[in-house]
Amino acid sequence: MSEYQYYEFVAVDRPLDDRQLDELRSLSTRAAITRTSFINEYHWGNFRGDPQVLMERYFDAFLYLANWGTREVMIRLPATLLTLEVAQQYLDGETATAWATGEHVVLCLSSEDDGGDWEHGGEGWLASIVPARAELASGDLRCLYLAWLLSAQSELGDDEVEPPVPPNLGTLSAPLRSLADFLRIDDDLIAVAAEASDHSPVVDCSDADLTSWVERLPVAEKNALLLRVIRGEDRHLGVELQRRFHGEAPAGSAAGERTVGELLSAANARRRARELRADQERADQQARRQQQAAIAREKHLESLALQEEQAWRRVSTLIDAKKPRDYDIAVQLLQDLRAVGERKGQSAAFVQRFAQLRVQHQRKPSLLQRLDRAGLAV
Repeated sequence: MSEYQYYEFVAVDRPLDDRQLDELRSLSTRAAITRTSFINEYHWGNFRGDPQVLMERYFDAFLYLANWGTREVMIRLPATLLTLEVAQQYLDGETATAWATGEHVVLCLSSEDDGGDWEHGGEGWLASIVPARAELASGDLRCLYLAWLLSAQSELGDDEVEPPVPPNLGTLSAPLRSLADFLRIDDDLIAVAAEASDHSPVVDCSDADLTSWVERLPVAEKNALLLRVIRGEDRHLGVELQRRFHGEAPAGSAAGERTVGELLSAANARRRARELRADQERADQQARRQQQAAIAREKHLESLALQEEQAWRRVSTLIDAKKPRDYDIAVQLLQDLRAVGERKGQSAAFVQRFAQLRVQHQRKPSLLQRLDRAGLAV
């Protein structure tokens, strides 16, 4: 298999300017570059740029995939929406890391698997994952907890205690589901982790409540917020204000209590139980298919028993056609006629008639070979 590497960057909050486009073009002459994206595939050689540096300078999301099993996702958010302190509650290892750069916090999640699960390229993955960034910006910490599970299944010690468990972990959104699938986070591990996750329904706020809250804001603060809107300085301002209105705490949830070892053990137990259920279901389906086949076989033989002479004539017609497919049909019909004879206690009659048929067609070696393979020798 030839080498394959896929790089994709996306600018969400702010498009690239001319200078930035020129800087990116100097890194690759073959990449597809727009004011909001950079995409390139490599079948030989390597990308000359540093994805971490490009994320710090230009982009808000990044995805990397290689056919030897490496996968990586990076997400950048303004520090006003996600502090490094909160991020590092969940991301503090080699497979899941976070760092601050300027006014942003960058998350980097990576997965290694050389098990040969390579199927297709990287197109479409990042588009399905990027909306998880907006969920994280709104205060939904499930993305961070999934990142911790990624570390738990690959590098953390058994005695490590889980971080706060965010609500609604048992009902992942489509972007979070894509993120978990891309990074190969174990479904059973997610399921057992979700057992400690509360369900928190979305609370709608009325216009009257919002109006009352805005009216209570100090005039100077409202003026400053309005200037930020006019200047277009922060496209996340609406999210920031919604979080303030709902009074969301940055860390969100109560502290976790389970250890990595406990979670992995529970996930293994769940997996074994699920596999046993699947095995039993397959066995039940096989038994049902066999029962249905036996019933159908019984009905077929009952019908054939009423038309034995017509069946023998059809055997002769099929053999006389001298075609391989017709030979096969004739052999199957003879097997059925033998079964009918056994049911009636007339096996000797079948043997006598079959012996005559073999003598009649003894110059047809292809037919005789088929009869022998079917166990229809005299």
